[in-house]
Amino acid sequence: MRPRLYKKTLDTGDIGLTTDNLPEGEKVDFRNWFGGERCDLPLELEIGTGKGEFLLRQAGTVSSVNYIGLEYAKKYSLYAADLARREGLKNIKIVNAEALSFIKNHVGDETFRQIHIYFPDPWPKRKHNRRRFIQENNLRELHRILAPGGLIRIVTDHDDYFTWIKKHISSVENLFQCLPFSSPEAAGEGELVGTNFERKYQRKGRAFHGVILKKRDG
Repeated sequence: MRPRLYKKTLDTGDIGLTTDNLPEGEKVDFRNWFGGERCDLPLELEIGTGKGEFLLRQAGTVSSVNYIGLEYAKKYSLYAADLARREGLKNIKIVNAEALSFIKNHVGDETFRQIHIYFPDPWPKRKHNRRRFIQENNLRELHRILAPGGLIRIVTDHDDYFTWIKKHISSVENLFQCLPFSSPEAAGEGELVGTNFERKYQRKGRAFHGVILKKRDG
């Protein structure tokens, strides 16, 4: 049985991390986070891990990859890390951090082979649109941390946000090639990704939008 979200005895082991002990502005060699035989495996990043439903399934399905999840809400990052510990996953770390700050300060160039961004906060009010994570400047930052030929996988259920996403993608078309969305390995039958959010709104008949951005050579 999975633990309740607010249970005080959540134990994150060495899976749940924060940026408290990381020197400001210093890039991290994430291979040291995993160590042993796992240190040379490819890395993937999820931005906005939530309760960890997708990332834990993906890490369990594809054990030949190391995964890092970024989650700003402390209660969710603790919950996801506790689940990963209970399931004995050795290829996953959950970091309680604001995504853009973590990326700018601690992620070196060409670090990740894939970046997953599923159902990001749409900030639907016009006065809040500027808070949306997927925008031109942030896409340029993600381009920097992607390995050659690396992918960004994006899914949203919000029509206006997807229109916004396409507009900002067009501003960096020299950096990325747009590809049709294809589901990651851990997605179940009939699922696009396999998150709690997707399942909730799939039952309500909500439409989902997805796109893959591939880093261009040169």
